[in-house]
Amino acid sequence: MAGLSLYFEDGHDDLDDFGFDDYGSECDGIRITAFLDAGQDNLTPLGRLEKYAFSENVFNRQIVARGLLDVLREFSDNENDFVAVMETVARMSEDGEPTVRAELMEQVPNIAMFLHESRPNFPAAFSRYLVPIVVRYLTDPNNQVRKTSQAALLVLLEQGLISKSDMENKVCPVLLDLTEPSSDDDYKIEAVAIMCKLVTMLSRDTVEHLLLLRFCELCSDARLFQVRKVCAANFGEFCSIVGQDATEKLLMTKFFDLCSDSLWGIRKACAECFMIVSNSTSPEVRRTKLSPLFISLISDQSRWVRQAAFQSLGRFISTFANPSSTGLHFREDGTLREIAKSPPEKCEPPDCSELARSCQRERPVESGQSLTPVPGSDTAETKIASGEGQEQRSPALSHGVGGEPQQSDDTYNSFYYWRPPLPDISQDLELLKKDEVEEEEDEEEDEEEVEVEVQGEVSSLGSQGPATSSQIQKVLDCLQPHLDDPDVQAQVQVLSAALKAAQLESQSEEGEQEEAMMDPSGTAEAPAPDPSPPPASAPVCPPPANTQPLTEAEPPGSPQSPPSSLLPLEDADQSNVESAELIESVEEGKGFAPNQQYEEEKSKVQNVIPQQLLDQYLSMTDPTRAQTVDTEITKHCAFSLPGVALTLGRQNWHCLKDTYETLATDVQWKVRRTLAFSIHELAVILGDQLTAADLVPIFNGFLKDLDEVRIGVLKHLYDFLKLLHTEKRREYLYQLQEFMVTDNSRNWRFRYELAEQLILIIELYSHYDVYDYLRQIALTLCSDKVSEVRWISYKLVVEILQKMYSGGAQDLGLNFINELIVRFCHCPKWVGRQAFAFICQAVVEEDCMPMDQFAQHLLPSLLSLASDPVANVRVLVAKALRQSILEKTYFKDPGSAYSDELEETVIALQADKDRDVRFFASLDPNSSVMDTAALI
Repeated sequence: MAGLSLYFEDGHDDLDDFGFDDYGSECDGIRITAFLDAGQDNLTPLGRLEKYAFSENVFNRQIVARGLLDVLREFSDNENDFVAVMETVARMSEDGEPTVRAELMEQVPNIAMFLHESRPNFPAAFSRYLVPIVVRYLTDPNNQVRKTSQAALLVLLEQGLISKSDMENKVCPVLLDLTEPSSDDDYKIEAVAIMCKLVTMLSRDTVEHLLLLRFCELCSDARLFQVRKVCAANFGEFCSIVGQDATEKLLMTKFFDLCSDSLWGIRKACAECFMIVSNSTSPEVRRTKLSPLFISLISDQSRWVRQAAFQSLGRFISTFANPSSTGLHFREDGTLREIAKSPPEKCEPPDCSELARSCQRERPVESGQSLTPVPGSDTAETKIASGEGQEQRSPALSHGVGGEPQQSDDTYNSFYYWRPPLPDISQDLELLKKDEVEEEEDEEEDEEEVEVEVQGEVSSLGSQGPATSSQIQKVLDCLQPHLDDPDVQAQVQVLSAALKAAQLESQSEEGEQEEAMMDPSGTAEAPAPDPSPPPASAPVCPPPANTQPLTEAEPPGSPQSPPSSLLPLEDADQSNVESAELIESVEEGKGFAPNQQYEEEKSKVQNVIPQQLLDQYLSMTDPTRAQTVDTEITKHCAFSLPGVALTLGRQNWHCLKDTYETLATDVQWKVRRTLAFSIHELAVILGDQLTAADLVPIFNGFLKDLDEVRIGVLKHLYDFLKLLHTEKRREYLYQLQEFMVTDNSRNWRFRYELAEQLILIIELYSHYDVYDYLRQIALTLCSDKVSEVRWISYKLVVEILQKMYSGGAQDLGLNFINELIVRFCHCPKWVGRQAFAFICQAVVEEDCMPMDQFAQHLLPSLLSLASDPVANVRVLVAKALRQSILEKTYFKDPGSAYSDELEETVIALQADKDRDVRFFASLDPNSSVMDTAALI
């Protein structure tokens, strides 16, 4: 401030004339409008403003520009003076000095806010005087002035100070002129940047009518790569504003061009905004067009593009999520909850349901089996769709054969196919078991004798292919109206692959059959077709012998029985051979060793998202990716895994299970920490059964990990435990004590978080468990060295006491009270005695126990602390008595046995020698008081 005099040195003026004579050189601040004060020139304030606003000294003009807000405050009371000041501002905006113009533009947002708050005719004044200045400065030749005007324009839009008409008639036309092909390069680049930032603050109509077409032209600017890069970086904002129709009609082709641009920086920008673009398209476009485009970015030649694509992969996959199929949706607070589904309408007669569900129970879950229906096979799909009664199907099942399946127009109901209610039908299947034994033995002998005849048998089925294809197609038609159901989606996938296999079989030449029949290397002529279902088309309700039925512990989407692994997706011949081998191994009681690799490949198959996207996501845990793409690629994979799991649904969890286990054992603690913070969300997505089977072991591993990982589990401990069954939840009672031990004893926030979680966890356990396990942890935390931990722990003690009495365990509550008295009321340290006073007050305020019990067991000990030698203890006693206890009706009653004793104690505290004690003992309970937490 010492050099301020230089600002106002004209050749013929004296410093005193400017009103700064009252301020010394060492003052911390000055009033900028001091030049308006009366001086020796006898000019009016407006005259002095005119004089210095257009002074020949540039520093004088800068000071006036900097003080315009204060000047307006001085003249805001008089309308004529206000208009005169605004006219002066408009003339100053034409100043030839760039620094003056920049100073003026910096004050425009502040002036606009002042006018908006204090002037009733703000819109007219702002539109008339200030908006033209902002618009004109967008084309100013000075770079600093342009940058300042751009920043001011964004602030004005964020505050909603510019009207829609001004934007459409004054601002947007200037931006369109600056983005013309013939415009200057610097102006054009800046205008594109400001236009892209403006779209998020403009209405959809304004963007569509004024800016959308120009934006499409700029995306194809062949001369300036900076323009294309800015467009690519802000492409998502444009898509989200204009909506799905305009995005798919106008913007999608431009996005494809930008994704294939020759510059890697533009392709990288496209990869970063891919999720927003995907959200603005239809599911069909997302699957058929955007997915292949994203795969090309993942395999881009530039490492930086691949890195950005992999970071966006999980977010892009999450755009495929459909609440109707996942059964989950987000609340307003961001938490997940299940959607309550109404019972589906039945499409079968009631007598069909039991058999359909029993077929589901007895159905083997081995993935080698094929579900291809053929003539003579009584599959569940055809029977359910045909609507035949149980009386009609029982004879067919008894003999293992049936007539041609008939289709009905009844609606398909997924409830009867995938849901696992398990009625006992063992007696009904005994007949089937006896009739099938001989046929199975004959089939085994034939296959052992001549292994090559398996292929001949499968080929012979090809002649029946057309009938099979038509049957499968009819079933698929019945399933189409119910594709929102995840179970139906799995069935469609299975039957689609079966249809493909059947079609391939139907195209085989009849010569193969004849060649197989006349093969001289065969032992004899080919066996006649067996009336029982051949291995290549195992029925949905197979014989129960040597099979492993689905149990109640394995839901239809569990990793043990994934729906998507029931049907091979390779060519028909190979699948038929492998199906025969699998059935043979089942009948012989063997495992599936020959098909383990094939089984692993099929376990990753699903139909929710394009398979290539899932394969690329699963490959993010490959160690080579860290070397060729990004060293933290596994962290990005872990971060987006809950979103991917939500998209795929719990029925496809088997696709992610191995990847999740790999991430959970990653050597980087940051990866494990990310999983620990989201494991409770994943538990909601998967449900209780999959959580108990797959997440609980990983959760247990996190409990023994580093503190950086354990804190993620601890912060959501309650959210995770409440999803477990009671018995599984009780197992963690023994492990809660382990949270008391940390790698760094100074990490008190860890113990604070534990106390907060225990307050919530109390409701999950019985009062006996709380007393046996949580009580000791709470008492230990109450003796912590850090006051914040003790403060929250006292609340935990109160919650435990409330649990005792609300559960009817008064004996446990009395034992706990006696322990509190011994540990705190008789504590040799004043902090413990003070804590007892606080606990008593909280017990009364929360109504944790009946007041007669409180008066009998806690009140005498509390009153004994009224004469404590430490003033801080007596302060809490006075506060508890005055604000809580004496406000209870039980103690207010004149006939109360404790009213006299309480009154005497309060009077004694009001006469205490300590000022704070007297204050709280005399304070009106209804008045607001200071928080005494700092005293604890």
